[in-house]
Amino acid sequence: MKAIVIEAFGGPEQLKEQEVAKPSCGVNQVLIRTHATSVNPVDFKIRQGHLKEAADQLPMILGGDVAGTVAEVGSNVTRFREGDRVFARPRQFGTYAEYVAVDADIVARIPEQLSFEEAAAIPLAAMTAWQALVDHGRLGKGQKVLIHAGAGGVGTYAIQIAKSLGAEVASTASAANEELLRSLGVDHFINYKEQDFSQILSDYDVVLDTMGGDIQRDSFKVLKSGGRLVSLVQQPDEQLAKEAGVTGNVFMMEPKGDQLEQLAELAAAGKLKSIIDETYPLTEQGLRDAHEKSESHHTRGKLIIIAD
Repeated sequence: MKAIVIEAFGGPEQLKEQEVAKPSCGVNQVLIRTHATSVNPVDFKIRQGHLKEAADQLPMILGGDVAGTVAEVGSNVTRFREGDRVFARPRQFGTYAEYVAVDADIVARIPEQLSFEEAAAIPLAAMTAWQALVDHGRLGKGQKVLIHAGAGGVGTYAIQIAKSLGAEVASTASAANEELLRSLGVDHFINYKEQDFSQILSDYDVVLDTMGGDIQRDSFKVLKSGGRLVSLVQQPDEQLAKEAGVTGNVFMMEPKGDQLEQLAELAAAGKLKSIIDETYPLTEQGLRDAHEKSESHHTRGKLIIIAD
């Protein structure tokens, strides 16, 4: 089968199209024929060599989302059958390929209302947002949440998930993305280039930190006593958290089938839509172009790779 592989860490030129062995389907797995996948920031960070612990070994196929049809079903799997439209965040990277073997317990059916492209945008980014807000942030109805970088992949889903929970949402982005964020339900838009969020907002229950550094440090200022700062990028300063009377933690998303099914239900109900910036073909040049776009940090929503 065709796959886009890295054999060494470095720039986008390390992404190379190769013929590799088609994965075998384990007894508890489904083999998915890829129709679409996506590029997430973690992909280029691994490719650059910054997250070598996430690279089992080289050569390596990157990619953390898959949407497609079931091509084969393991002998112990009863929930799916050949031809089903499914999507997943596999436990291992490897979705820049024509076929992906995935543990059946973390696979969900794609709602009929969604295209493969829309479905491929969801698993990694939306589950990250869900776990940040629900599992770690314990966000509830009537609470207030600040979501940094609301126009990004995680941000666009986090806004919609927070609104579905009944929360009041503030978010930071550039002026060019104000209309988008308001259309997703943002109550308080902060133009980060002209406004200091820490001087405007106060008494927030949860902050979703996607930036780290000074942004994370200043985020403590907007939390109420007992509030929660949840970071995707770095461990919050324990002393600052103690002084502010709040908790802070960093986490890595874990694929969970039941959560993906809940997200699918939200999408089917029209409460969770995928914002797709651009699409690219599953080719060497397509992935290189997509990685360059991702590295620019100016992606609105998600970058999708179309396999067929």
